[in-house]
Amino acid sequence: MALGPDLALGLRPATELLRMMRDGELSSVELLDVCLERNHRIGADLNAIVTIDEEAARGAAHEADDARARGESRGVLDGLPMTVKDALATAGMRTTGGATELADHVPEKDAEAVAKVRDAGAVIFGKTNLPRWSGDAQAFNEIFGTTNNPYDLTRGPGGSSGGASAAVAAGLTPLEIGTDIGGSVRMPAHFAGVCGHKPTFGVVPQLGYVDHTTYGVGEADVNVVGPLARTVDDVELLFDVLIGPRADQAAAWSLELPKPRAASAKELRVAAWLDDPACPVGSAVGGVLEAAVDAIAADGVAVDRAARPQHPFSDVFDVGMPLISMATSPARTDAELEKAQELAAADDGSDPLRSIRLHASTVTHRDWLLLTERREANRASWGRFFVDHDILLAPVSFIPAFEHTQEGTLYTRRVEVDGVDRPYAHVIAWTSQFGYVYLPATVVPVGQTADGLPVGIQVVGPYLGDRTTIEFARYLESLLGGYQPPAIADIRNEA
Repeated sequence: MALGPDLALGLRPATELLRMMRDGELSSVELLDVCLERNHRIGADLNAIVTIDEEAARGAAHEADDARARGESRGVLDGLPMTVKDALATAGMRTTGGATELADHVPEKDAEAVAKVRDAGAVIFGKTNLPRWSGDAQAFNEIFGTTNNPYDLTRGPGGSSGGASAAVAAGLTPLEIGTDIGGSVRMPAHFAGVCGHKPTFGVVPQLGYVDHTTYGVGEADVNVVGPLARTVDDVELLFDVLIGPRADQAAAWSLELPKPRAASAKELRVAAWLDDPACPVGSAVGGVLEAAVDAIAADGVAVDRAARPQHPFSDVFDVGMPLISMATSPARTDAELEKAQELAAADDGSDPLRSIRLHASTVTHRDWLLLTERREANRASWGRFFVDHDILLAPVSFIPAFEHTQEGTLYTRRVEVDGVDRPYAHVIAWTSQFGYVYLPATVVPVGQTADGLPVGIQVVGPYLGDRTTIEFARYLESLLGGYQPPAIADIRNEA
C-alpha cells in the first residue's frame, strides 16, 4: 500500500525542497499534501494555521508542476507551498488582522509582499494566527482563539507572528512572512526556536499590512515585513524575494544592500550587550546567551562585551515604545480613543508604562516631531557605534516562552522571572530597542533552557546592514546547531 510522500519532508529546508522539485524528485502537489497532512495531524494542538484554501492552492500547485514539465520556471520559489501571517492582505483568501471587524474580509488585492512571493512562484495555502491588529506578544484573538508553542502547549509561541513561528517550527510550512513593529518576527522566532529577520525599515514594502480597518493606503512607522524559516539560508532566500521598492516607486529606484565588510563571518567585529539594569535578563535566557558568546570566543572570534551606544538603554521606554504605540494607534476605535483621552487627562504619571499607552493615543503632531528628533539622535548614536563594530549580539527577550496569560493588556499584565514580578511590556524592550531606530536584526536559535525551551539571539547590524546580520547568523547556526525540531513535529507516515 502506497504511503504517499514522506511526511518528514515537512522538516526539510525550503532550499532543499526547491532543489528536489527542480530535479524531479518531488512535485509541488506532493509537497502541498505533506503540509496539509501535517496540519491535519497536529494542527488542532497548535492552532497555528487558521485559514486554509486547499482548492486554490492545489490548482496553483498543479500549474507549477505542469509548467515545470514544460521546462518553465516561474521564479525562485517555484511550486513551494507556504503560509502568510493573517496581517497581510491575500487576494481571494480570508484576511482578518485578528479583528472581529474583518472576520469575513476577503481582499481583492495582495499585499505587496504577498504579490512578490506569488510572482516568485510560491503556492500560498493558508494564513497564520496573530493577536488583534498584531498588537500583543502572544497570538490569540476572538475569531480563532489561542496558538500554542510546539515545544510546550501550555505556552505561547510569541507575537504577533506567533502562528507563523509555530507553523514553521512544527513543519507545517517551510516559509512564512511575518510583520514586526515591536519584535513581532524576532520574539516568535526566539520563543518557537526558528530563524527570523527584521529588515532595515523601508527595504521591504509593507503596503497591504492589515493593522486597522482602513488599511492598505499607507505604511506604518517602525513596522517592517520579514521572513521566518527553520534555517538562515531559507530566511535569506525569502528576504531576497521580499526586498525592493514599492510598485509605485520601482521606476525610480532599485536596491542593492551592501555586502559584509569582511570575507568571513569570523572576521567581523563583534560586540555583545547581553544584559542591562534597565531590563535585566532572566537566568534561564541569560545562561544560554552567555554560553553562546563563550562558544563564539572559543572559536576564535574576538567579542567586545563592554561596547555600548552613547545613549542609555532606558531611551527605549521614553522614546522607542511611545513611537511604537503611536504607530499602532490607528487600530483604536473612536470609543477607545475617547476613553484614552479621558484617562490621559487624569493621568498622574505613577505608572509610566500605562502613561505611554494613554498619551500615545492623544499626542499632538508637535509631540511626535520632538520624539522623532530624539530618535534621530539615537540613530546617529548607533551610526557611531557601528563605525567600530560590524554587529551587536543581544537578547531577544529577557524570558523564554511563557505560559498563556490573556487577562488585561500589554501594559497592565505582569510576568514573574527569577522570583521577581516584572511588567509584561518589558517582554518587548530588547526588540523595541533596535526596531524604533530602524536597524536590521536576525534571530537564530543558540540553545535551549534546562526546561527545553528555545532561546534565540539577536544579531543586530547598522542601518542597511542586513547582509551582515544574516551572514553572522549563518555562522552561529553552523557553530551552535540552529533549529532543533520539537517532539510534536516528529510525524511519520502511517502504514
